[in-house]
Amino acid sequence: MVKFTVITITYNAEDCVGRTLESVFKQTYEDIEHLIIDGASSDNTLQLAKAYKQRNDTTGTGHKIIIHSEPDHGIYDAMNKGLSQASGDYVVFMNAGDFFPQDDTLEMIVHKCRLKENPSAEMPAVLYGNTNIVDNEGRFLHLRRLQPPAHLTWRSFRHGMLVCHQAFYARTDLAKTTPFDMRYKYSADVDWCIRVMHEGERAGLTLYNINEIVACYTQEGATTRHHLESLFERFDVMRRHYGLVSTILMHLWFVVRKK
Repeated sequence: MVKFTVITITYNAEDCVGRTLESVFKQTYEDIEHLIIDGASSDNTLQLAKAYKQRNDTTGTGHKIIIHSEPDHGIYDAMNKGLSQASGDYVVFMNAGDFFPQDDTLEMIVHKCRLKENPSAEMPAVLYGNTNIVDNEGRFLHLRRLQPPAHLTWRSFRHGMLVCHQAFYARTDLAKTTPFDMRYKYSADVDWCIRVMHEGERAGLTLYNINEIVACYTQEGATTRHHLESLFERFDVMRRHYGLVSTILMHLWFVVRKK
């Protein structure tokens, strides 16, 4: 059976982490490892996580819950800690406030991608899908503006981050060899996705479009609050991967497209 590692990063997230934990708890798929990487929260986040683990262990969902809490150097440092502990075949980040759209989302992914029929060596490098944007209460706002292409490659992200990080399921073996680049404070996820896809191409692996909504992403976040800094970082990410001239031309196109 294919195993999923779901990584949830938390820090003083008592107001929103509940819907994330409940979403994972309700997943009908059994082989789930849920890593909760907390940055030494001072509110009730840890208590909520521990209550969730106890409830999970008592009811016997088949999920394995691991809670790790200590100070970190930001969200990407915490994500790297999660990657280092992940033992599943695929890893996905479902951070505090984000959640699966349906109770059978992971079951559906396994079925649609026919993962049960594939030996490990043939599993796609990345499984990807679409994303609903929700508000701080978890209420649906709209479908994510950038849509996943039918055929994704690492070059696709020169047009923007076409797949939301929460809708990007990476093979864990590839993810572990491409940790998040700590030079970026707000856009290391963009860089990471590109590098994972690039490594997948080098290994001759496919990228599989699930063609379903596989994540609900809470609109407010660090990138939203630090929009300008994030834009500068994304420019640097694209410059490094696609070259300066190509990046400048694409950003000029972004400006024209918005008019």
